[in-house]
Amino acid sequence: MAIKEQLQGDVAVLQVKGNLMGGPETVEVHEKVKELVGRGIKRVVLDLSKVKWVNSSGLGAIMGAMTTLRNAQGDIRLAGVAEKVQSLLMITKLVTIFETFPTVEQAVESFRK
Repeated sequence: MAIKEQLQGDVAVLQVKGNLMGGPETVEVHEKVKELVGRGIKRVVLDLSKVKWVNSSGLGAIMGAMTTLRNAQGDIRLAGVAEKVQSLLMITKLVTIFETFPTVEQAVESFRK
């Protein structure tokens, strides 16, 4: 798994490539968010367009990232969520907690409103 960071103003876009299936790579997502908060960046878009599958550990890491950001008065948006992952968010009712957007641009723009 790889995480690519890109700043768009005061919004960090984290492009995740691979699967979020637990293990060190899942922890990496949350650690990256903690690092961003430490640098004063509190708005994050998680680009999941290159993620085909997420399991419960992966969802836990995304939840942890959201909690870290919200505790710092920030927030997270999900972009490019694959159909299988979107179904998982719906089944677990996490779709009511996370704001999801078809594109990174729309997710970044949602912070501007």
